[in-house]
Amino acid sequence: MPIIIALLSGLLFGFGLLLAGMGNPAKILAFLDVTGNWDPSLLVTMAVAMVISGIAYQCVKKRPASLLNCPLQIPTSKVITNKLVIGSVLFGLGWGLAGICPGPAILLTGMGLTQGILFTLAMIAGMAIFQLLPRSEK
Repeated sequence: MPIIIALLSGLLFGFGLLLAGMGNPAKILAFLDVTGNWDPSLLVTMAVAMVISGIAYQCVKKRPASLLNCPLQIPTSKVITNKLVIGSVLFGLGWGLAGICPGPAILLTGMGLTQGILFTLAMIAGMAIFQLLPRSEK
């Protein structure tokens, strides 16, 4: 059952990305172009996502397990490390330069679009490089 729920959740997430225009790199780049032809429409998507996530987080953090009795992995650290800052900067640069972030990259890859495939391959390469770092560095 957890696999079916995960599949349905992924399909719902992908549909939401398409509906919000997050699968269109040009829309993302227009949102990030605050000094030019700015498209603020993604603010609505982000605001709705933050409200829903906030409500869900408040409900989930009080539970010992998910509704399907799967373990919850909620981060507890509040420490801001150099790795966190560097990773955030790299994420932002990648998003700003390509107009793609991980969720939409997988969506675009599934659609067979070259830009999504290249971004997903670069993302996988970055994950592989991270795994090669010494454990004390992570």
